[in-house]
Amino acid sequence: MSLAQGATSPSLVHEASLRYPGWRAVCACFLMALFLFGFGLYGQGIYLVELQRLNGWPAALISGASTLSLLLSNILATFTSELVARLGLRRLVFLGLAALAGSMILLAFATSPVRLYFALMLMSLGWVGMGTVVIATIVSLWFETRRGLAISIAFTGASSGGVVVAPLLVLLIGRFGFSPAMLMATATMLLILVPLMLIWVRPQLPGTVSSGGHYQAQSATAATGTQSRRMIMRRLAFWTISIPFALALVAQVGFIVHQIALLEPRIGRPNAGLAVGLMTFMAIVGRLVLGLVIDAFNPRLVTAASLASQACALLIILATDNEPVVLAACAVFGFSVGNLITLPPLIIHREFDKAGFAVVMGLSTAISGTVGALGPGLVGLVRSWSGDYTAALLLCIALEIVAAAIVVQREPAAPVPTGRT
Repeated sequence: MSLAQGATSPSLVHEASLRYPGWRAVCACFLMALFLFGFGLYGQGIYLVELQRLNGWPAALISGASTLSLLLSNILATFTSELVARLGLRRLVFLGLAALAGSMILLAFATSPVRLYFALMLMSLGWVGMGTVVIATIVSLWFETRRGLAISIAFTGASSGGVVVAPLLVLLIGRFGFSPAMLMATATMLLILVPLMLIWVRPQLPGTVSSGGHYQAQSATAATGTQSRRMIMRRLAFWTISIPFALALVAQVGFIVHQIALLEPRIGRPNAGLAVGLMTFMAIVGRLVLGLVIDAFNPRLVTAASLASQACALLIILATDNEPVVLAACAVFGFSVGNLITLPPLIIHREFDKAGFAVVMGLSTAISGTVGALGPGLVGLVRSWSGDYTAALLLCIALEIVAAAIVVQREPAAPVPTGRT
């Protein structure tokens, strides 16, 4: 039975209404992002410390597995559209959930490097089934006039994973030990997500909303059709999305990973820790604030403004050691942190046809995510070469400025036919 035949008669409910069923899908996606980013990203540092303590493994061995997992997830994201077309959204989500749960169970009993690497390679499949491409696709099928707000709320779960899931996992490990804590966390995730995925992520989803913001039923396959990647990569619009977000992620991820080491000599360890917490909090605030207004603005211009604000924040951090000023700059930087995964799908929706959304989103995510993963290593290399973080910060500022300049470049309009032969 399609949603249009449901008892709630969604065709009579405007998408701005809280009774609109799409908001339940947003809630499910929020929780999906919360657990995925909590365990799959923010939890990586926890696994490193605990596995090093339990097994005596070098940090390079463990972090190498984490890097491999994240790189694989970005590469596999390229093929999300084919997986959606073959399996359907809900089945793909369940496979991703099973992969994430399986990887956490394997990590709980990771007594050999082979098992560690296998577990984190399996986690990369969790990113494919539950990651940003799938979340953006699910939300986009439900929304048109309120798409920006809906995607922002769903992706807020990503930042919330670092605020909620990671600290709770640390508490469980301190109370029960690493293996029991991992099993308890996995069971909790499954108990919460499985029922919600069954109820709120349907096999048949709406694909369009009328100009008035009302539901119109459409098969999910209409929004996940295949489109030639070669054709997509020939378009300037694709590269003016992928390149700037890749450069921005190099700068952003590089700064975030090195933030404590960079700030501690300037403002002390307690204030450096406060700066990280403040940045994370502002990332959540920024994503929600942007969601309230983004549908009324050009997302390319908003992206350029966000990148420029981050460059200014880094310049202030470079120029002063004044504690309140540095903390304020970190807050400004954090305000745009979460929006680097919120803005790409909004630009893609405006400039590519709906049938190609999953293809473009997957390909762009693979490029920007893979390049962005180089950020921590690049910043570390520049820091080692120069002896301090001055040159590294200048590099990050330059990358943000170049990215802002590229993202405002629009594809030339197609020439209007004159009717002459």
